[in-house]
Amino acid sequence: MSQGNSVEALLEEARLNASMPSPAERQRLRAAANLSRDQVAKAVGVGRTTVANWETGHSEPTPPGRLQYLRLLKGLAEIYPATPAPLSSVPPHAPVTPASGPAPADTEPAAPPSAFAPAPQTLRGLDGRAIEGGPGPCIRCGVTTTYQSTDGRPLHSGALCQPAGPATAASPAPAQPAAPAPALVSPTPAPVPSRPERRARSAARAQADTTLLIARAVQDEAERAGGDEEAALKALIKRAIPDVMALFNETRATARYDYTAYPALPDILKKPSKKDPDQIWEARPRFHHPGYSLRAPGDIKVTALDVNAAYLSALKCWLPIGKLEHSTGTDGVEPKRSGVHLITPAPWEHPHLPDPIGDRDEPGALWVTNSTLRLLQRLSGPKYALTDAPVIHESWTSGATENFLDALRKTLSAARETALNEDDTLTLEYVKAMYSKFISTMGESIHNREMVRPEWMHIIHSQAYANLWGKAYKAHQAGLEIISMMGTDELHVTGDWRGVFPEGRGVAQMKIKHGDAKASGEYTVGKVTS
Repeated sequence: MSQGNSVEALLEEARLNASMPSPAERQRLRAAANLSRDQVAKAVGVGRTTVANWETGHSEPTPPGRLQYLRLLKGLAEIYPATPAPLSSVPPHAPVTPASGPAPADTEPAAPPSAFAPAPQTLRGLDGRAIEGGPGPCIRCGVTTTYQSTDGRPLHSGALCQPAGPATAASPAPAQPAAPAPALVSPTPAPVPSRPERRARSAARAQADTTLLIARAVQDEAERAGGDEEAALKALIKRAIPDVMALFNETRATARYDYTAYPALPDILKKPSKKDPDQIWEARPRFHHPGYSLRAPGDIKVTALDVNAAYLSALKCWLPIGKLEHSTGTDGVEPKRSGVHLITPAPWEHPHLPDPIGDRDEPGALWVTNSTLRLLQRLSGPKYALTDAPVIHESWTSGATENFLDALRKTLSAARETALNEDDTLTLEYVKAMYSKFISTMGESIHNREMVRPEWMHIIHSQAYANLWGKAYKAHQAGLEIISMMGTDELHVTGDWRGVFPEGRGVAQMKIKHGDAKASGEYTVGKVTS
């Protein structure tokens, strides 16, 4: 591209960025052209839900789709301009009204100068209801209101402004004497932030915007349920899948990697029927230490621990982002590739520690995920030296990244932390439903048709187990006995566990498990005598 063309491209982008229409105007322009949201989404390279959020004010357009979307809106605005005020209401040569005098009663406000500068509109959700926020003086009448405009300023719902009373009217600013014109001095230019700083700020703004979507959804359903928290939670869980997919699409707006949502899958990842699973082994065991028994008499105290948000933490894992490719031997096993592998694991000879493969009925080769393979490779390395390396027969892998779902994970983690700090059970359960359903429906599911990546589901499940195995090993190294380990989030240990793990409900903390057969979370066992 020549230098002149580069300059023109920058100028075009600057002009477009300076003239973003309001959400209501975006929707008007699309409707005027008789375009569906699907058509717009495909044209600008985003999801349909993302376009819906742009049109309702739930989020603002961000790269990479922002520029294409602005070009579309500008073109539509030229074809379908905003309707101006009736010409008959304003005399052709009406005198200019002085700023200090009242406006004539029969004169209507001037029409906006273009479709990209519309009158302020009330911010509304997907159901058409006005969305409330912090109180402030209405930008039209000055009376305090909790409703907002699409650009975040206080505005009465439907622009139904009220006459200002003595207690609520905004106080006019006192007149200030005219200040002398300052001398023309060249201002010191502000330091230009570096590219990493700009990227960090953009990511922080994106996370704040997407976290706000969670708060608005909870507020909408709580208001709709009229204070019935159980009904609101039921409604939030029902909408958890489309909502988390909308969050996923929002967090993808500034992502570095493209991905394949519907790749051609090998037969090992296809279910023979709805009731039968595919061939991937996830390694979720029910380990119990053979030296201890509930039936044996004894007074050895055991604490059942629960890993907080195990699947949320497991979103940090190596996921293949393209179509899976077949390889034999170790050809497909590279640090920056991921997928599934056919291996023969070495025997596990440590009965006091859970088998990293889990409980198997039959020995021999089996298909495992990249998370399980990485765990086995670590345990066979010099740091642990607990087993021999597995034999790798063949693989289905693709180029991978560990950070593909990191923005979504951080957004959900931030919302979860805020809910815990505010004792907000409604938001806490809503967030849990979002990340658990996001994982469980990303395979072959009728509830989520936006992606088919069953290997992602298996990899995330296995990563949660690998994380739990790491906690078990840490406890063992600290002198605790691992009495049992189940699923991906349950660890039963003896001894002072608080000296090993921080206690609490945060993502990086552990808590005593309640609500099961051992309701107190603590029980006693005895040693098995030979």
